[in-house]
Amino acid sequence: MKRIVVIDIVGLSSSVIGEHTPFIQKFIAENKLRHIKPVLPALTTSSQTTYLTGVSPSQHGIVGNGWYDHTAAEIQFWKQANGLVQGENVWETAKKMDPSFTCAQMFWWYNMYNGADFSVTPRPNYLADGRKMPDCYAYPSTLRDELTEKFGKFPLFNFWGPNANITSSNWIANSAMYVEEKHKPTLNLVYLPHLDYCLQKFGPKADQTAVELKLIDELVQKMVTFFKERDVEIVLISEYGIAPVDQPIHINRILRKEGLLDIRIERGLELLDAGASEAFAVSDHQIAHIYTKSEKTKEKLKSLLSNVPGIAKVLDKEDKKLYQIDHNRSGDLVLLAEKNAWFTYYFWEDDTKAPDYARMVDIHKKPGYDPVEMFMTSKSRAIFKLILKKIGLRAVLDITPLDPSLVKGSHGITDIDQEYYPILIGNFDQLEDIVEPTAIKNLLLNKVFVNKSVDEIVSS
Repeated sequence: MKRIVVIDIVGLSSSVIGEHTPFIQKFIAENKLRHIKPVLPALTTSSQTTYLTGVSPSQHGIVGNGWYDHTAAEIQFWKQANGLVQGENVWETAKKMDPSFTCAQMFWWYNMYNGADFSVTPRPNYLADGRKMPDCYAYPSTLRDELTEKFGKFPLFNFWGPNANITSSNWIANSAMYVEEKHKPTLNLVYLPHLDYCLQKFGPKADQTAVELKLIDELVQKMVTFFKERDVEIVLISEYGIAPVDQPIHINRILRKEGLLDIRIERGLELLDAGASEAFAVSDHQIAHIYTKSEKTKEKLKSLLSNVPGIAKVLDKEDKKLYQIDHNRSGDLVLLAEKNAWFTYYFWEDDTKAPDYARMVDIHKKPGYDPVEMFMTSKSRAIFKLILKKIGLRAVLDITPLDPSLVKGSHGITDIDQEYYPILIGNFDQLEDIVEPTAIKNLLLNKVFVNKSVDEIVSS
């Protein structure tokens, strides 16, 4: 077996590869860049799961970073148990071929209880007094302790939120190299999230983005040099490119005006009651799942939403089949934004009645994805609240603004210019310039099992 490392550089696309990424350009010259046809939805969890299972969201069931759970009557985002994936991961297939195959899953998603030999994923400690402490989950559990001792606690607040920066990607990279040195896995899957932050905050062409591109380029150079010295073949990949946007769509406010949302008042603030609503939206970047209680409501909304500025397509049951997102977790309708637009989760009409979590980084309570969490209203306010926490007082870190116009980049749709396609860079012979996302699994298997064809691997 040949040993492989797959470095997932989130947000990397042809649109940002250039003068600020000299090492990545050099790596392309030594190998070859190919574009990957985007998965619908072109989101982290859906794309990664498609790559690793070789099947589409209609089969593996990961229809977004979150969806409405009909049984629990809850909108759930960023779950991590691999049991949610309805497909066979690449390491499961590989182990059937050769039981000595090993895999390290370094921060790719659905990274808990997944059968990989080594795995690490963000997992804060939620204490009884309401505090959230940075940490990670690892398998085996001793791996977390080893990594913490060597590199410090996982920098959760640099992984997401207004302080998200290269620190978290550096920690992940160092951890992946540590696992390589100690365990030498056959396949090492490494996730570098850094570009996700700046590209959504500033867009692909901003001066601030140029600075961050240099940082990720230097980190990739460090990793490639390290793995080359250890005779591990390197593959660079991304999940999506991030394109400029300037039009937020408040889809739940539209449904509210139609009298379809059920709103509860708690302590004078509004909460969306999904289970009681006739229809509601689960927003996720440039897509939104619309869940309805009746066929009549669905047909009404299909007609209504088709005429909303910023909405490019409204997918019904048959359309979802064509786009390979027809899974029972999908909304009754799936909305696709125009290239310059994206969907907020906002459902309140008066900011003074917005729920308390709206002004916080709270990825699990919000009924949709919120990129505005990367900004803060006031650094001095944040410092004051942190001081209160330090001295043992309970304080709500309510520093997230309610201004979606701050967001300058997004992703999720597939009808995009090729410069925003995800990319695959590596030594792949006889491969078309546009690669199907479902082909990634077998491409990796072919690299590992050099003397066996994909057909032999799958049939055995």
